Amino acid sequence: MSGFIEALIYIIQTLGSLYLLIVLLRFILQLVRADFYNPLSQFIVKATQPLVTPLRRIIPGFAGLDLASLILAILVQLLLMIVTLTLMGYNVGGFILQLLVWSMIGVTSLFLKVFFFALIISVILSWVAPGSYNPGAQLVNQICEPLLAPFRKLLPNLGGLDISPIFAFITINLIDRFVIGGLAASTGLPPMLSPFL
Repeated sequence: MSGFIEALIYIIQTLGSLYLLIVLLRFILQLVRADFYNPLSQFIVKATQPLVTPLRRIIPGFAGLDLASLILAILVQLLLMIVTLTLMGYNVGGFILQLLVWSMIGVTSLFLKVFFFALIISVILSWVAPGSYNPGAQLVNQICEPLLAPFRKLLPNLGGLDISPIFAFITINLIDRFVIGGLAASTGLPPMLSPFL
């Protein structure tokens, strides 16, 4: 494979993954009932609106879930995988269904990573800027709160020390390693698509 093709794949994967993240964030923000009027939420909505709006006509929401955003994330992931493999010289026509399964695994992996890194940011902010009113900090806390709330109910009060993020990290890592990793291995996800996990 030539250096030009490798550079092109890198650019497509980077930009495509960035848009995929924005689409998935739209789904997550609606899932956790984040503040719609937050400037970052508004940016995410505006960046994804052109593709989500047509999908909403076909795929309605269900039980408060924005299924159109989730389906769009899977389709973006699928398109990225198809383009990557095609540029590498593979004929993808014969295994589109397998690519769809890999796309769902990739989106699930990214879903967990969003929560993982949001937790890291939340912990750092609690040390350096506790109670910050920054729109980014508020959005991170709104993403983390539904994940941390069940652990806070189970754990004893330690006098102001919140150790629930530790248990959330452990849970996310276990799911990522044994469930997502197991699914990727059992479905034969090729190493060249590992950047999507």
